[in-house]
Amino acid sequence: MEANKKINSKKLAFTILFLIVINLLGSLFFHRFDLTNDKRYTLSETTLNIIKDIEEPLIIDVFLKGEFPGEFKKLQTETQQLLEEFKSYNSNIVFRFINPISEDESDDYLKREVLFSIFQIQNHVENPEQEKKIKNKIEKVENINEVLKNSLLGNSMMPVSVTLNDKGKQTEEVVFPWAIATYKGKSIKIPLLKNSINATTAEKVVSSVQHLEYAFANATNSISKKKQKKVVIIRGNGELPDRYIADFIKSVRENYFIAPFTLDSVFKSPKETLRYLKEYDLAVIAKPTESFTDAEKQVLDQFIISGGKTIWLVDQVNMEMDSLYNPNGSNLAFPADLNLNDMFFKYGIRIHSDLIKDVLATSIVLETGTPGSAAQKVELPWFYSPLIYPSAEAKNPIITNLDGVKFEFASPIELLKNNIKKTTLLESSKYSKLVGTPTEVNLKMAFEEPNQADYKGTGNYPVAVLLEGKFHSVYENRVLPFEDKNFKSSGVNNKMIVISDGNVVKNQLNKNLEGAELGLDQRTGKYYANKEFMLNCVNYLLDENGLINIRTKVVNLPILDKEKVYTNYLTAQMLTIGLPLLILLLFGIVFTFLRQRKYSK
Repeated sequence: MEANKKINSKKLAFTILFLIVINLLGSLFFHRFDLTNDKRYTLSETTLNIIKDIEEPLIIDVFLKGEFPGEFKKLQTETQQLLEEFKSYNSNIVFRFINPISEDESDDYLKREVLFSIFQIQNHVENPEQEKKIKNKIEKVENINEVLKNSLLGNSMMPVSVTLNDKGKQTEEVVFPWAIATYKGKSIKIPLLKNSINATTAEKVVSSVQHLEYAFANATNSISKKKQKKVVIIRGNGELPDRYIADFIKSVRENYFIAPFTLDSVFKSPKETLRYLKEYDLAVIAKPTESFTDAEKQVLDQFIISGGKTIWLVDQVNMEMDSLYNPNGSNLAFPADLNLNDMFFKYGIRIHSDLIKDVLATSIVLETGTPGSAAQKVELPWFYSPLIYPSAEAKNPIITNLDGVKFEFASPIELLKNNIKKTTLLESSKYSKLVGTPTEVNLKMAFEEPNQADYKGTGNYPVAVLLEGKFHSVYENRVLPFEDKNFKSSGVNNKMIVISDGNVVKNQLNKNLEGAELGLDQRTGKYYANKEFMLNCVNYLLDENGLINIRTKVVNLPILDKEKVYTNYLTAQMLTIGLPLLILLLFGIVFTFLRQRKYSK
């Protein structure tokens, strides 16, 4: 007995010593093991670098608290596990799950903090006295649930109504798939559910889970890093007014400095204009309608040659949807002359003056009915408004996991042979054809049935192209419009994106004539991925730390086959519930029998 005690004491001491050593090593060396096949919980180096720079508490409020249907339960779980990964690398990251429409009074304090964060999204408050007044005012709010709900809706954080069938029984849940991150008095909203047209709830959740790391990393980067890059909106050639690109400007402003820049001064002082333009990192030319002078082209050309990034949104055909809403319901589409053809040709592309007619199209709403009768609104496909999805083979982070983008009166882009690398980002479907201009466009065309023979052997026309490489000046070996001693005939490695439709960046106006959310078609109530596409373009051109590359991460989430589950419902219940209970019962019987047999002797 004495010997056994000594042996047991040694084993206990050794175990305690072993645990102490393991804990000491664990405190010195940090590592987390991800055993998933797709490395779902392994954060990218870019994300880790962003997280490690958080020096003060970063509060993330997630509105996914409660009992949700199966698909949203998965989104809730994946969001929580991802944020736990964030927190494990930096304890300054704090996340909280809140149900913004629950009647639970215990969450009222958090809801009031969220209400202040929503206020911060629109009005950044730095004055401590003003902040105190606003918080005191929020404290006096009686119906916090109603006020919070209205604030969420007012900031375009729309809920999702989910209806699920469970063995014939329908249940409906209202879910706010959003989060708000707050850091150093600055707040930003984070969408957790991607809007995917014609996708099931399960497919939307899978797409959203794949997007989660980028969504949180991008938001964290936006509120924790100081703005450095500068974006300029080119003016002076009939580009879209601010109210039609208001949502784009507002979204870009979250990460970058943005300002208008007119080319009118080129006429008097071209060199001075070029010098000021070179102070910016990216120029956006959104739907110009007036021709560029040669001097203006030289300014833009030398900006590009000097390393300035550009996004061209150019209409090669004059035609607007609004111009069709007249007594005849028709208008003439004719080629536009912007004096940019030689410039694009030098860079390696050509935009043709044709219109793309695509069977895979978005819808328009028209009124039908004979005169004197009650008019009826019908939703019809409009083939001049292609709904363009990235190809399945596309690997560029701009279009990875991207939903359909709405175009209007787009033209095909021809890729020419030169030393510039060209990547087709978006192209029309294989069921598309070209219509030469000038041509009459009539709303009655929405009632036409497409002839399959007309689309045979056509289609797949590029409408958005990424150009990368060392560009050569359009004025190389040519007489310069104005003298410039610093003129360069070729430049450093650079990037630009050319989109053959200016309406891609154009938002509609609401009843107050203010800019609605980019990608929202107010007539049909459908959301398209125009905003995500445009922001991805900006981030790709200006991103130096590789943040946008997180979008290429692939997450494989298995989706239950509901029909198979319902067909084998009883079998599934027996396997998942009955079998474990049976095994536990058998184990108890055998264990009791052996125990009685052992101690009855």
